[in-house]
Amino acid sequence: MTGTVAIICNGEFPRKPYPLYLIRTADIIICCDGAAAAYFRNMKRIFGPESPERQPDVIIGDLDSLPHSIAGKFGGRLIHIAEQETNDLSKAVNYAVSEIPGISKILIFGASGKREDHTIGNMALLMEFAGKYPGLDISAVSDYGTAFVITESGEIHCGEGRSVSIFTCDTTLRIKSSGLEWPTDDVVFDNWWKATLNRASADTVRLELDHPAPVLIILN
Repeated sequence: MTGTVAIICNGEFPRKPYPLYLIRTADIIICCDGAAAAYFRNMKRIFGPESPERQPDVIIGDLDSLPHSIAGKFGGRLIHIAEQETNDLSKAVNYAVSEIPGISKILIFGASGKREDHTIGNMALLMEFAGKYPGLDISAVSDYGTAFVITESGEIHCGEGRSVSIFTCDTTLRIKSSGLEWPTDDVVFDNWWKATLNRASADTVRLELDHPAPVLIILN
């Protein structure tokens, strides 16, 4: 049973203890292409100066931004996928689901930061993954918060006072809420900002979707 897979993207590498702990305790570590260089630079921060080095289990992507020094050293761990129809995060998630048995959770790091276009694209991919791999727990974790997708009504245990932002591409969707300072019952999701920067007024937020749809939740 594999359990948790950590996927490292080439955005802003985390520095805070919690995301580093999640990387350190993951069962499998996959680096997306050039993110391998950031992983090696931060290895002592992840595992501690006295801990033995832990190599990534897989380095995957089109490998166009992977330093030659790493490519030559870890050839047996490289998965080269040349097609350009998907980005390296998609390739990593698809590989993990198809090739690694027993996955219960995928945690993505470095999905945001550095480039706004990559950040927006990767957040949108979370909604795509939710439709493609229903039932699999996939989230993106950074120093600033956690992003994940729900597709049906349910509760989010986030803690009172936490910032909650809600996004969806479904303009017909209506979401009734409880536990938020500003209820979403009358929100029309015809622009991304419509349900951002809300705040939990209780430890648990309840969202009631009027039909199944991918909804991106970002907790900060």
